[in-house]
Amino acid sequence: MSRTTFFEVAVLDANTREQICFLDKVDPYSTIGNIKCLFQKSYPHWYPARQALKLDPKGKILRDEEILLHLPVGTTATMFFIDLGPQLGWTMVFLAEYIGPLLTYLLFYFRVPYIYSHRYASTSSPHPVVTRACACHTFHYVKRMIETIFVHRFTHGTMPLRIIVRNCAYYWGFSAWLAYYINHPLYTPPSYGEIQFNYGLIMFVMCELGNFSIHVTLNNLRGDGIRGRRYPIPTKNPFTWLFLFVSCPNYTYEVGAWVSFSIMTQCLPVAFYTLLGFIQMSIWAKGKHRAYSREFKDYPSLRMAIIPLIL
Repeated sequence: MSRTTFFEVAVLDANTREQICFLDKVDPYSTIGNIKCLFQKSYPHWYPARQALKLDPKGKILRDEEILLHLPVGTTATMFFIDLGPQLGWTMVFLAEYIGPLLTYLLFYFRVPYIYSHRYASTSSPHPVVTRACACHTFHYVKRMIETIFVHRFTHGTMPLRIIVRNCAYYWGFSAWLAYYINHPLYTPPSYGEIQFNYGLIMFVMCELGNFSIHVTLNNLRGDGIRGRRYPIPTKNPFTWLFLFVSCPNYTYEVGAWVSFSIMTQCLPVAFYTLLGFIQMSIWAKGKHRAYSREFKDYPSLRMAIIPLIL
């Protein structure tokens, strides 16, 4: 009968190199996630989501599913600990990011006192485009919150609190900036009136439906227990056919929705926000595209990251 060889794991501070914890008799088939739980028993305030473990202080963070026996260590392993800081679950993260813009915009739409001149307090704009723009903006963020609760599945369970504060400042701040000008008493409607708005509205609705369709498709891909082993492909839903040309059509549709909102409102701050969003989503899309290309040898060569045949 074979005898199990247990491991010893020394956990050191990645900055000071001082030993924080020593774990004895660790099962060789323990995962990094298991080791984090053992570490938490000694330091309860460092819950697993707050921990990052490395084999080298400047190396990559070990994934929770990695097995101790398969790591390039001996029976006495040394790991380096980094405190990631307070964490918040992804569902709460996105709700915080999306509820803010929704409510902030409505404050400007209803012209609560002290935002504009007192004589405009609690008044409404005479231009129908302002009301319709508010409806579109509200729909966009309500859709995002519904997707967060019922559709999205998150690879990582949490996000550091400091990043949440930064993201909320971005979303909330820009929402206030856009809303200030669109709902301003001196706002002027689009140059081409109803025609311009209606074309923008049609494009907006199509992009929102497309974005939702892609999110549902990605959720279905991950929900069958083969997570990370297949790349997304078009389905019978016509909105998913964009997968034939780009790796991240959800970003393509998202950018399209904000481009259409810019057309509907003819507001420069909206256009600037759209440009910033496009730059950030292009970075994310290119990273995802490279990951797909590395992981799948048969990945379609025709696909680009976010813009068909271009980018």
